[in-house]
Amino acid sequence: MVSREDLESFLIRMDLDYEEIKEGMFLVRGRNHGFPFVVHHDEALLLIRMKLMDMSDTNESKELYRTLLELNAAEIVHGAYGIEEGELILSDTLELETLDFLELQASMESIELAAATHMETIRDLAGVQPAVRGAEG
Repeated sequence: MVSREDLESFLIRMDLDYEEIKEGMFLVRGRNHGFPFVVHHDEALLLIRMKLMDMSDTNESKELYRTLLELNAAEIVHGAYGIEEGELILSDTLELETLDFLELQASMESIELAAATHMETIRDLAGVQPAVRGAEG
Protein backbone atom coordinates (compact mmCIF):
# COMPACT_ATOMS: atom_id res chain seq x y z
CA MET A 1 0.00 0.00 0.00
CA VAL A 2 1.41 3.36 -1.05
CA SER A 3 1.53 5.79 1.87
CA ARG A 4 1.31 9.57 1.74
CA GLU A 5 5.07 9.68 2.25
CA ASP A 6 5.57 7.26 -0.67
CA LEU A 7 3.47 9.55 -2.85
CA GLU A 8 5.64 12.54 -1.93
CA SER A 9 8.71 10.47 -2.75
CA PHE A 10 7.22 9.63 -6.18
CA LEU A 11 6.50 13.32 -6.89
CA ILE A 12 10.07 14.25 -5.93
CA ARG A 13 11.44 11.42 -8.09
CA MET A 14 9.40 12.75 -11.06
CA ASP A 15 10.97 16.19 -10.40
CA LEU A 16 7.54 17.84 -10.09
CA ASP A 17 6.81 21.07 -8.24
CA TYR A 18 4.15 20.38 -5.60
CA GLU A 19 2.66 21.68 -2.39
CA GLU A 20 0.41 19.96 0.11
CA ILE A 21 -2.71 22.14 0.27
CA LYS A 22 -4.34 20.00 2.95
CA GLU A 23 -3.43 16.66 4.45
CA GLY A 24 -3.10 14.12 1.66
CA MET A 25 -4.04 16.61 -1.08
CA PHE A 26 -1.32 18.00 -3.31
CA LEU A 27 -1.31 20.72 -5.95
CA VAL A 28 1.19 19.52 -8.57
CA ARG A 29 2.61 21.47 -11.48
CA GLY A 30 4.01 19.52 -14.40
CA ARG A 31 7.33 20.11 -16.10
CA ASN A 32 5.79 22.06 -18.99
CA HIS A 33 3.94 24.42 -16.62
CA GLY A 34 0.61 23.55 -18.21
CA PHE A 35 -2.52 22.93 -16.20
CA PRO A 36 -1.86 21.93 -12.56
CA PHE A 37 -2.99 18.59 -11.14
CA VAL A 38 -4.70 17.94 -7.85
CA VAL A 39 -3.52 14.62 -6.45
CA HIS A 40 -5.50 13.33 -3.48
CA HIS A 41 -4.23 10.43 -1.39
CA ASP A 42 -7.33 8.84 0.12
CA GLU A 43 -7.72 5.68 2.23
CA ALA A 44 -7.56 3.18 -0.65
CA LEU A 45 -7.37 5.34 -3.76
CA LEU A 46 -5.25 8.00 -5.37
CA LEU A 47 -7.37 10.54 -7.23
CA ILE A 48 -5.74 12.62 -9.96
CA ARG A 49 -7.69 15.56 -11.35
CA MET A 50 -6.83 18.32 -13.81
CA LYS A 51 -9.27 21.18 -14.45
CA LEU A 52 -9.14 22.24 -18.09
CA MET A 53 -11.85 24.91 -18.34
CA ASP A 54 -15.21 26.10 -17.08
CA MET A 55 -18.07 24.73 -19.14
CA SER A 56 -20.61 27.30 -17.96
CA ASP A 57 -19.20 29.96 -20.30
CA THR A 58 -19.04 27.74 -23.38
CA ASN A 59 -21.25 27.34 -26.39
CA GLU A 60 -21.73 23.66 -25.60
CA SER A 61 -22.47 21.52 -28.62
CA LYS A 62 -23.25 17.95 -29.51
CA GLU A 63 -19.97 17.89 -31.46
CA LEU A 64 -17.98 18.86 -28.34
CA TYR A 65 -19.46 16.02 -26.29
CA ARG A 66 -19.04 13.56 -29.15
CA THR A 67 -15.38 14.56 -29.51
CA LEU A 68 -14.74 14.15 -25.77
CA LEU A 69 -16.25 10.65 -25.85
CA GLU A 70 -14.23 9.74 -28.94
CA LEU A 71 -11.04 10.99 -27.29
CA ASN A 72 -11.83 8.91 -24.19
CA ALA A 73 -12.26 5.81 -26.34
CA ALA A 74 -9.37 6.23 -28.73
CA GLU A 75 -6.66 8.50 -27.38
CA ILE A 76 -6.62 8.52 -23.59
CA VAL A 77 -4.52 5.72 -22.11
CA HIS A 78 -5.09 6.61 -18.43
CA GLY A 79 -8.09 8.48 -17.11
CA ALA A 80 -10.90 10.18 -18.97
CA TYR A 81 -12.52 13.50 -19.75
CA GLY A 82 -15.51 14.35 -17.63
CA ILE A 83 -17.68 17.23 -16.48
CA GLU A 84 -17.93 17.91 -12.78
CA GLU A 85 -19.71 20.88 -11.24
CA GLY A 86 -19.58 22.83 -14.50
CA GLU A 87 -15.89 22.15 -15.14
CA LEU A 88 -14.24 20.08 -17.85
CA ILE A 89 -11.71 17.83 -16.17
CA LEU A 90 -9.31 15.02 -16.93
CA SER A 91 -9.18 12.52 -14.10
CA ASP A 92 -7.85 9.13 -13.16
CA THR A 93 -8.28 6.92 -10.10
CA LEU A 94 -5.57 4.49 -9.03
CA GLU A 95 -5.65 1.82 -6.32
CA LEU A 96 -3.08 2.42 -3.60
CA GLU A 97 -2.81 -1.30 -2.85
CA THR A 98 -1.03 -2.03 -6.14
CA LEU A 99 0.23 1.42 -7.17
CA ASP A 100 3.88 1.79 -8.06
CA PHE A 101 6.02 4.65 -9.31
CA LEU A 102 5.77 3.73 -13.00
CA GLU A 103 1.96 3.47 -12.91
CA LEU A 104 1.64 6.90 -11.29
CA GLN A 105 4.12 8.40 -13.75
CA ALA A 106 2.28 6.89 -16.73
CA SER A 107 -1.07 8.18 -15.49
CA MET A 108 0.14 11.72 -14.90
CA GLU A 109 2.03 11.87 -18.20
CA SER A 110 -0.99 10.53 -20.10
CA ILE A 111 -3.24 13.22 -18.61
CA GLU A 112 -0.68 15.95 -19.27
CA LEU A 113 -0.19 14.80 -22.87
CA ALA A 114 -3.95 14.67 -23.50
CA ALA A 115 -4.40 18.20 -22.17
CA ALA A 116 -1.55 19.52 -24.28
CA THR A 117 -2.66 17.86 -27.51
CA HIS A 118 -6.45 18.17 -27.30
CA MET A 119 -7.13 21.59 -25.79
CA GLU A 120 -7.04 23.61 -28.99
CA THR A 121 -9.69 21.35 -30.56
CA ILE A 122 -11.78 21.30 -27.40
CA ARG A 123 -11.70 25.09 -27.04
CA ASP A 124 -12.63 25.54 -30.70
CA LEU A 125 -15.63 23.21 -30.34
CA ALA A 126 -16.64 24.90 -27.09
CA GLY A 127 -16.37 28.38 -28.60
CA VAL A 128 -13.82 29.44 -25.97
CA GLN A 129 -10.90 31.71 -26.80
CA PRO A 130 -7.55 30.58 -25.38
CA ALA A 131 -6.10 32.62 -22.55
CA VAL A 132 -3.22 34.84 -23.56
CA ARG A 133 -0.10 33.88 -21.58
CA GLY A 134 1.87 36.70 -20.09
CA ALA A 135 -1.09 39.11 -20.23
CA GLU A 136 -1.58 39.24 -16.47
CA GLY A 137 -1.98 42.73 -15.12
